[in-house]
Amino acid sequence: MTNPEEKKREITKIEYVGITLVVLSLVGLFFKPALIAGVFDAMVTNAYIIFKTFLFGNWNNGVWSPSTVGVAIIVSVMVGRILERLGFTDALIRIFVPFTRLFGVNSAVVIPAVYNILGDINAAGRIAGPILIKAGATKDEQKIAIATMVQSQQSFSTFMLGLLAMTTVGIKVFPVIFLAMFLPLIIMPPLLRFTIYRQTKAVKLDELPHFTPKTAALPTIFGAAREGAELLFLLIIPAGVVIYAIIGGLDFLGYWAPVKGALTAMLTALSIHPETGILSILVSPTLAMGILKSTVAANPAAISPQLVIGSFVLACSGFPFSVIFGQIPAVWAGCTDLNEKEAMGAAVLGALLKLLSAGVVAGLLFRFFI
Repeated sequence: MTNPEEKKREITKIEYVGITLVVLSLVGLFFKPALIAGVFDAMVTNAYIIFKTFLFGNWNNGVWSPSTVGVAIIVSVMVGRILERLGFTDALIRIFVPFTRLFGVNSAVVIPAVYNILGDINAAGRIAGPILIKAGATKDEQKIAIATMVQSQQSFSTFMLGLLAMTTVGIKVFPVIFLAMFLPLIIMPPLLRFTIYRQTKAVKLDELPHFTPKTAALPTIFGAAREGAELLFLLIIPAGVVIYAIIGGLDFLGYWAPVKGALTAMLTALSIHPETGILSILVSPTLAMGILKSTVAANPAAISPQLVIGSFVLACSGFPFSVIFGQIPAVWAGCTDLNEKEAMGAAVLGALLKLLSAGVVAGLLFRFFI
């Protein structure tokens, strides 16, 4: 008995891509091996900046400057969790939730934004999304909740590092923090309700949810320190290495300069420090504030106070792009009535408004803070 002729496996699209890469690699190794080695070296060299910033420190004119940014992130997360355990988040909820009902919007729309001040942007969605559904929020109100949520920073370490940078250059921090973190919680819901997302209704929450954990004191402190270390070593540093390595490779090939030039021109026009502003948008606001803090600590005159203000306001947001285009759509589509495209659209709108508000605060109001 003869076996049926075996069917030949067809080449898939990804295999064509792989074959092309193999051919290009062989050609590159034969004709320009220095190019391949140079790209890799540029990626490693540029990515090493992340480790110097967060862990190692740096030599400057023969003087060693140790880095405390990594430790500051761990301590700031610990402080944030302690404040949360002491009822800080619940207090903010009690203060800001009643404002939304005055403008004909479901009171639950501000909950994810308030939770995000001390919490995490993914946890804010997972926790607040079901609350919005239970409170009967319309799809437009759920979009308002997302657009408002990205007005506040997604890590308390971003706030603490930015606070250190602003105090170093002599900025009056209270009005800046009020405009960057708290005023958007009051302005955004009515602004969006009267312009774009009109399908809303005033609904009072009969029972406010509680966000204060029941964890005991010592587990709260040590658990928060562990959470800060995980944030540093498992999220911020890997994300920074990825982006910095890519930028290093693109820079070696000559492709990064025009992109950086366009972003720099836009941020400069908005009175935002270009280097840290680009980091907030592409990599991590926490990384941006860490570099900002270490830069002004080494030389307070290195960056003008106006640009420090703009950079801080931008960092108090839902950026970077990976959160706007990836995490928010995935989380909110899974726990609300929105699909990924609708959630992403609201997040993009909120991020654009945050970028413009940073320009307004730094470009027009900075004189009141110095």
